[in-house]
Formats: sequence, C-alpha cells, structure tokens
Amino acid sequence: MQITKVAPAAKTPGRYNIFVDGKYSFSLDELQLVQAGLHRGLEIDEGRLDELKNESNYGKEYIRALDLISRRPRSVKELRDYGRRKGWTPENTERVIQRLQDKGYQSDEAFAKMFATARLNAGHYSRRRIEQDLRGKGIAPATIKKVLDELDPSDIPAIEKLIAKRASRYDDESKLIRYLLSKGFSYDDVKKALAEYKEEN
Repeated sequence: MQITKVAPAAKTPGRYNIFVDGKYSFSLDELQLVQAGLHRGLEIDEGRLDELKNESNYGKEYIRALDLISRRPRSVKELRDYGRRKGWTPENTERVIQRLQDKGYQSDEAFAKMFATARLNAGHYSRRRIEQDLRGKGIAPATIKKVLDELDPSDIPAIEKLIAKRASRYDDESKLIRYLLSKGFSYDDVKKALAEYKEEN
C-alpha cells in the first residue's frame, strides 16, 4: 500500500487528510503528521495502517475531550465514562486524560475545588452532601478532605439560609428539622442554626 496524497482538511483547520492507494483513509493533525513522517509515495503495510488509523482516532478524541472540558471542568471518572460511552479504547482514553493533565487542562483537585466552591456558594449544600457528590464524581477521599479542609466550610450559614427560606412553609418545627436533616446537615448544626434564627427573629 502507498500513501498517494496528503492534503489539508477543508472543514477542519490543522488536520490533514491521508489518501492510501488513491482513496481517503484517515486524517491526522499537523503534529501527528510530522511525528509519523508521512509523505506522498511512502509505502506502508496493513499493520502500520491500523496504527495510523488508531492515532487518527486518538487525535479526534483528544479534540472532543478538550471541547468537553472547555464547557465545564470534568473529573477523570467523568472523562473515562464519556470515553466509554463514545466507544473509545481504554488505551486512548488514558492517553487523552494524560495529555490533558500534562497540559494543565485537567486536575481532579482543581475540579473538586471548583465543584465544592460552587455548592457552598449556592448556600444549601452540606459538607456531607458535597463529600458524597464528589465521591460520585470519582474524586479520591484524600483529595476531597484536602479541598474541603482548605475551604473550611461551616454548615451553619447554609442552614440559616434554608431556614429563612423555608421556615414559613412549616407549621411544625420537627418537620423543618427533618427537612434540614434530609439535606445532609447534622442534628447539632441544625439545632444551633435554629436557635440563632429564633434569637434574630
């Protein structure tokens, strides 16, 4: 088999279409093209063609992952789940994640900090609930603890906001307490926040 044409992709700047034996076969980005040393007239065998097609897939998958995290940060688990849904090979998925991390585009710690800060600013998430959500995102327990200890979140302000918002809907304080406990807040913090709320109102 022979590479018969290397041409810039019309719809995707920075990518090049590779033709083998006169027919389109795959595409590579500029860096991949240089690293592979491809040029018109180069003879390749079936095994090399398969390698190049996989490299083509990897390049496209990296671009998709980059687009994904540009919309919002993702944990490693979320990226692996995305790759699995899209049918990426496990090897390519790990290569994509490693490249994102090497370039500083992905970090589970940075993701956890962003996630926790957003939840805390929302004002109605307990530390326990944030921990559970982060575990669901695949964040390591040590990373969760480090991030939350640095943010040093107190549940009291969040509970007070919920009490101010919800108190009028409950004619029975025990029902309000059950509601607050269902949000993941501790009984002691709920009682303390309720006492402070009553003093101020």
